[in-house]
Amino acid sequence: MAADAAEEIRGAAHGTAPVPLSVLDLVTVGAGRTASDALRTGVDIARLAESRGFHRYWVAEHHSMPGVASSSPAVILAHLAAHTERIRLGSGGVMLPNHAPLVIAEQFGTLEAMAPGRIDLGLGRAPGTDGATAAALRRSDRLNEGADDFPQQLAELTRFLDDDFPDGHPYHRIHAVPGPVQATSPGGVQSPHRPPIWLLGSSGFSARLAGMLGLPFAFAHHFSAQNTVPALDLYRESFRPSEVLDAPYTLIGVSALATDDEKEARRQVLAAALNMVRLRTGRPGLVPTPEEAEAYDFSPTEREFVDSWNANVVHGTPDEVRTGLDELQKRTGADELMLTANAHGGDVRLRSYELIADAYGLPTPA
Repeated sequence: MAADAAEEIRGAAHGTAPVPLSVLDLVTVGAGRTASDALRTGVDIARLAESRGFHRYWVAEHHSMPGVASSSPAVILAHLAAHTERIRLGSGGVMLPNHAPLVIAEQFGTLEAMAPGRIDLGLGRAPGTDGATAAALRRSDRLNEGADDFPQQLAELTRFLDDDFPDGHPYHRIHAVPGPVQATSPGGVQSPHRPPIWLLGSSGFSARLAGMLGLPFAFAHHFSAQNTVPALDLYRESFRPSEVLDAPYTLIGVSALATDDEKEARRQVLAAALNMVRLRTGRPGLVPTPEEAEAYDFSPTEREFVDSWNANVVHGTPDEVRTGLDELQKRTGADELMLTANAHGGDVRLRSYELIADAYGLPTPA
């Protein structure tokens, strides 16, 4: 089991990339565009990523954000599974406290049946939204309780996925279907795969837990860059070999945008930063156009935020982005880089992944 699980987790680097490259899609919706446009772009990016040797494609759970159409990762992943053949697909992540563990086990068991051996289950403990929306999702205002219960919820979810609640447990006769119980039924045959669990984080809690459980760990460098190295160090220090991994495996999410022209890259990331300004000040909306961002009158505080935010976005020409990614990987020791391209237009995002693939000499379609 350990070798099979590790093979599904560890990717292979292609071309001159120092580590495997993957994609994190926020399914962003730009001003003047629709969610349908964003989802079509997602399919285009997944197909491009598959054809160029990116290892995996994840979508993240967000709620009540007009500019992010990824509130239902499992639904999006089912759509992507129907339009791809080889690339790994997964959640980066599902926010476990928002859901009953049995529901997640059923959803990802279904995805595994749709795309055997290609599904990742990345889990986070944050709500993926504001407190009021989280309360509406959970039908409770005890949000801290949900986060504090994360280890227990994780253990429950794992047992549902493995169908191994012990005798006497209240859930012993409850089974997540599709799942292992089908192999034990008369005439039953079940896939040998089950989605590997990843823990996601932006601080030390999940880093330590992932290490203690011997699970792979994904860190949100793209919005918590100051905590990246400490969290990865904590994960590696806490790591205990498991049936899943015999050594630590780390992935970091990185905001990266390549354009044919350096000036255009600055225009695009300014628009994405304005979107973050609005989100952080309680005014979430669609991703603005570069023209709107250039005309926007940033206050000194907003300008300081933009400069700080964009300092952690690897952007510019393909060569500049490649150099920036290489330096980041060397500094963090990450085993995999998961790139997220935040821009107003889907064509810009798609082009960015193409340019990065070219810069690293990734395989080209036959």
